[in-house]
Amino acid sequence: MPDPSQNIIDIDHLSHSYGRRAALVELSLQVHRGEIFGFLGPNGSGKTTLFRILSTLIPAPPGKIKMLGLDPAVDRDALRRQIGVVFQSPSLDKQLTAEENLRHQGHLYGMRGRALSLRIDQLLDRVGLSDRRRERVEGFSGGMRRRVELAKGLLHQPQLLLLDEPSTGLDPTARIDLWHYLREIQQNDGVTVLLTTHLMDEADRCARLAILDHGKLAACDAPAILKERIGGDVITLASPRPAQVAQLIHDKLGITAELLDGIVRLERARGHEFVPQLIEAMPGLIDSVSVGKPTLEDVFIRVTGHVFRDD
Repeated sequence: MPDPSQNIIDIDHLSHSYGRRAALVELSLQVHRGEIFGFLGPNGSGKTTLFRILSTLIPAPPGKIKMLGLDPAVDRDALRRQIGVVFQSPSLDKQLTAEENLRHQGHLYGMRGRALSLRIDQLLDRVGLSDRRRERVEGFSGGMRRRVELAKGLLHQPQLLLLDEPSTGLDPTARIDLWHYLREIQQNDGVTVLLTTHLMDEADRCARLAILDHGKLAACDAPAILKERIGGDVITLASPRPAQVAQLIHDKLGITAELLDGIVRLERARGHEFVPQLIEAMPGLIDSVSVGKPTLEDVFIRVTGHVFRDD
């Protein structure tokens, strides 16, 4: 059990509604100091609302959240000085250079003179943009702009960095670069990184992961541990009569199969050895069979009872 003193965020039965629609329902979890922690969920899962609350854009009820030992409902301004935020929507002034964007950001935090210039130099070098510092951001690629956003969020040396869907709009190479920088600041600077995502491969890179569904916490652990809980292999069957196939699997083999979006799905140890039994039990009813190790999408199905789909 982690030492509570090492939690950089403690959330205790947090709820939030927009009118009659509940966005978060009795949510409780902890983020440990120095880890990369992810919130995974489709649109409508509550992760964006939670991100806005943690970034102090939406007021939190008193006593429900502790961040860096502070209650954002009481100590919002003090907390803002200790967190960095990178939003999904771009916040750069495209008519300014990379250096000018960072300098204006520094002024917002009371940074001036040589100390600010040195910090800008350090961050532009870290994100590989020293040679592009005097170019306008409007000419940058999506990946380069995201790197400037990351530098902005780190400029005042926060202890906690919050990122909302950080890979949105990035090509595969830019996503790899982004994760290189995130791991560097986590390992070298001790910055805790918290991000929201709807991308399974991005969620897989986190040290721990909270799966959200309709405002509730469905599961929380390391991605590998979440996948281990399924056990065995995941078998999916395509059939012109999936409901009949699911019923036959139950009647003939004594196994309960799930029917999700017209696909028959079941979990079985040594799944490849079980496939001949399936085909023999229902000749002519199976178009295709796939067998694979559990993925985070399989975990999502297991803990929520439905496929991962944006509402």
